[in-house]
Amino acid sequence: MPRVAKELSPIEVSRIQKRGLNFVGVIPGLGLQVKGNARSWVLRKRIAGKTRDIGLGGYPAVTLAQARESARAMRAKIAQGIDPIEERRERQMSLKAAQGRLITFSEAMNRFLEDRGSEWRNAKHKQQWENTLTAYAVPVLGALHIKDIKLAHILNVLRPIWKTKTETASRLRGRIENILDWAKVHGYRENENPALWKGNLDKVLSTPTKTKFIRHHPALPYTDIGIFMQALTARPGVAALALQYCILTAGRSGEVRGATWREINLRKAEWTIPAERMKARKEHSVPLSGRAVEILQQLTIGHADEIIFKAPRGGMLSDMTLGAVLKRMDVPVTVHGFRSSFRDWAGETTAHPREVTEHALAHQLKDKAEAAYARGTLFDKRRHLMNDWGSYCAQTNAAEAQVLQMRQ
Repeated sequence: MPRVAKELSPIEVSRIQKRGLNFVGVIPGLGLQVKGNARSWVLRKRIAGKTRDIGLGGYPAVTLAQARESARAMRAKIAQGIDPIEERRERQMSLKAAQGRLITFSEAMNRFLEDRGSEWRNAKHKQQWENTLTAYAVPVLGALHIKDIKLAHILNVLRPIWKTKTETASRLRGRIENILDWAKVHGYRENENPALWKGNLDKVLSTPTKTKFIRHHPALPYTDIGIFMQALTARPGVAALALQYCILTAGRSGEVRGATWREINLRKAEWTIPAERMKARKEHSVPLSGRAVEILQQLTIGHADEIIFKAPRGGMLSDMTLGAVLKRMDVPVTVHGFRSSFRDWAGETTAHPREVTEHALAHQLKDKAEAAYARGTLFDKRRHLMNDWGSYCAQTNAAEAQVLQMRQ
């Protein structure tokens, strides 16, 4: 045990100039360490057989009385078998770890999008996530620490758009939920996810399906398809051919624009779209009508991975190209709307079963019992359906059609 030095007064301590450790009495081992112009309090004590110097703060910020009080507390801990130096090191490490977990919502969002990058179906899908989050979530949540986000914050994001942009708000909620789940898994937050719907937000927000106003894509009446297809066939260019093919196959714009020759079997008159290019992430085979095959035969067959409907400078047509054809023809409908035209025609004028039409549209049946029953692809029945549709599209009975004013 170090000897107890003479008890020094505050004035005597202020006059200490000697370099090294100057003991100040009362508490064994307590001294003022002098190094150049720097002065600090040190408690020298043997811990587990080793002499250790424990820093108690700088002088004069820490007074003599405060240093003696701290020294008593340290000696009491040592008597209990606690190493104050190790205790302090662990506390500092815990503090650093806690600070490392302090990331903002914006930081968590960016890391989440980076981690999930390989899962996006395409760049447009990723852009949709970024756009909605940046437009609506970041202004409210962006600067908040991810661990501090609570229900009130989520409601501040969703309530302003829940009734006016319900579909967007519903998707946004799910995206925020995903980011907060990611943060919890990575140790950035501990509490329950305030963006959860069931048992949480469903108690304070109206049900989306009962709130949203469903806006359908403008569609051409199926009775006008024949005269429209006649005008479309007369138009030159790859975009016009791609639009014809899209209508005849009841496909989506992206599926047609991204089609490659590898997906086509002209001998069997089939088009097989791989799962990664389908909205439902499930492979979809389309039986091709005679006119659909003729369109493909008009094009130069390229290598397997070559785009079928190529842009003038090569590569895939843009998502605006097919719509531009409709605008030039002064037809106020959307490309996607032709799928509705096809469905209306099949349901109102044919005896083809509803499930065959839904399969042709690559829709997932909402009725679970019906979906379980119709596990097959109904391909042969769909071939009859698509052939009938191709024949119907070739009809030009203007007496039965509302004549459209189209620019050639």
